[in-house]
Amino acid sequence: MKPLAFPGYPFLAAAGGALIFLGAMLFFSGCYTLKQGFTMLGYLHKAVPLESLLDTPGAEDAEQNRRFVEAIQDIRAFATRELGLKESANYSRYVAIDRDYLAAVVSASAADSFARHEWWFPVVGKVPYKGFFNPADARKEAEKLKKQGLDVWIRGVDAFSTLGWFSDPLYSYMQTYPLYHLADLIIHETLHATVYLKGRSQFNEELAEFVGSEGSRRYIESRFGRDSEEYRRMEDAKKDSASYLAFIQGLIAELDALYSGPLERPEKLQKKAAIIQEAQSRFEASYETSFLSDAYRGFSRLPVNNGYLELFRLYYDGGDYFQALYERSGRDLKRFIAAAKTLKPKGDPRRALEAALEQR
Repeated sequence: MKPLAFPGYPFLAAAGGALIFLGAMLFFSGCYTLKQGFTMLGYLHKAVPLESLLDTPGAEDAEQNRRFVEAIQDIRAFATRELGLKESANYSRYVAIDRDYLAAVVSASAADSFARHEWWFPVVGKVPYKGFFNPADARKEAEKLKKQGLDVWIRGVDAFSTLGWFSDPLYSYMQTYPLYHLADLIIHETLHATVYLKGRSQFNEELAEFVGSEGSRRYIESRFGRDSEEYRRMEDAKKDSASYLAFIQGLIAELDALYSGPLERPEKLQKKAAIIQEAQSRFEASYETSFLSDAYRGFSRLPVNNGYLELFRLYYDGGDYFQALYERSGRDLKRFIAAAKTLKPKGDPRRALEAALEQR
């Protein structure tokens, strides 16, 4: 799943969401799974072949459609032939949709620690999020969790991976995405369809995030070169993303120290609010010297809580582990992915990945 973590910001990654809707529906007929599953099936039923966008050459958006179709076809070919990701019918169909996101996803954490709230579903096991196609349903779930004293965050997602159960489609709002973002999204989700370890949400997310990011970089470099405007725009976006992530990780570390300290819960919550407010003020004051674009300006106005911050622990808590392992193993992304394809759900997946790379 590829989510809009916050308005106007680059997307975070979160795997397997559609499988929760569709796979779980195969096992029991609960109201939640039926409702979400049938909505997703409705989208899949509306999907048309991607090439059908080329059927009206005289249309006002014909040139945009042509560029979009050609870009998707090229990225899919790159992902399978040059990276070794699983070949499938994913992203070969297209759905017109009247909004700029696919679904709303709820995440939650304890208010005075980073203890992650999880849901359990058949096939995928425990996952740290629950998705809804109707935002009103997501808000109801959020209110229920808030009554339990949890910090809750709702984010929009722009893509799901069904992990091979169905052919994942593209959506009309994706036509506005920069090319590097399209490449990241497709490579990220195709990695989920290629490698997915049940009950290993954090590993799945971090691996897909790394492969999507590095895969998109290699794609843009191979098509345009390192001196191109396309490559520069991508690198600028990645630098801003890295700067934002570093700031958030610093805030998380500061709060983590508070939560593990001796204060009582009311005092921790009071101190937590002060730390977040001070961090937002500091962020705003240093913005001009820290970022190249305006994409992250809204942070100082966000109602930041542990539910929001826990997303970064989920997707990026591994630090530079995957990047460092990639460097040590020779910077061969196809080989890196081939090693990941050998992993099994049992045992430590990081150690298993390291061992698999040593054997190749």
